[in-house]
Amino acid sequence: MAIANKQTLAPGLYLVATPIGAARDITLRTLDILASADVLAAEDTRSLRKLMDIHGIALGDRPLVAYHDHNGDRARPRLLAAMADGKSVAYASEAGTPMVADPGFDLAGAAVAEGYGLISAPGPSAVITALTVAGLATDKFLFAGFLPNTASQRKTALKALAGVPATLVFYESPKRVAAMLRDAAEVLGGAREAALCRELTKKFEEVQRGCLSELAAEAAANPRKGEMVVLIARGDSENISEDDVEGMVTRALEEMSVRDAADYVAAKTGQKRRMVYQIALRLAGDAE
Repeated sequence: MAIANKQTLAPGLYLVATPIGAARDITLRTLDILASADVLAAEDTRSLRKLMDIHGIALGDRPLVAYHDHNGDRARPRLLAAMADGKSVAYASEAGTPMVADPGFDLAGAAVAEGYGLISAPGPSAVITALTVAGLATDKFLFAGFLPNTASQRKTALKALAGVPATLVFYESPKRVAAMLRDAAEVLGGAREAALCRELTKKFEEVQRGCLSELAAEAAANPRKGEMVVLIARGDSENISEDDVEGMVTRALEEMSVRDAADYVAAKTGQKRRMVYQIALRLAGDAE
């Protein structure tokens, strides 16, 4: 067991990353901060208490404040007041790095606005962990958080991301992942490579790789539980030719209207919709 080094911390807000699964993925610096901070705050106080118990860090008589989406307005003044009194405050998200799909954003923003120090103790992140095992390009990536719940809004959001020349990374719940993959296959193209990472660094860690249509079918046929990260390979918009676009539009027009064909091909290729629409109009006119 690592022994934390208790030390005197300067006043300010310390953002500490916590393990996303394996408890031993915590950093030595994070252990030091958790042992030393005057006030502790956490998205889930039970998870933080358990983590501290595992690593032999006593809470003692220090305050442990819950800070989450539902109580931020009430808890934030208390934490800012502690900093105003010259105290150090450590904030831990439930799992992973604070500020990444995490309610600590408002707390950090308020601390900066008041002139207090903002210090990060970096560590685990589900986004980075998933990128390392997905087998997709990592030179450019876009973390898009959670997509909307409804199918229509989700498809709209995916269309907006279709042409991004980077690996797309999403968080998703096990209840919605099959629908999300189905919509992604429809909007981005079923042949687009992707990966579904589940329960990273935990006992039942699993990484599924394949095209979107394959992953969507598997998720629908065999529902799974656990924390999930979906990664989708960048589109081929940089290399696609106008002849390729025309061929796709021609095939789409066999089953779709001009408008729908243009929307579909533009989303699938990442090409500008106006250009694709003009091609669709021309090809539809030639066919008459």
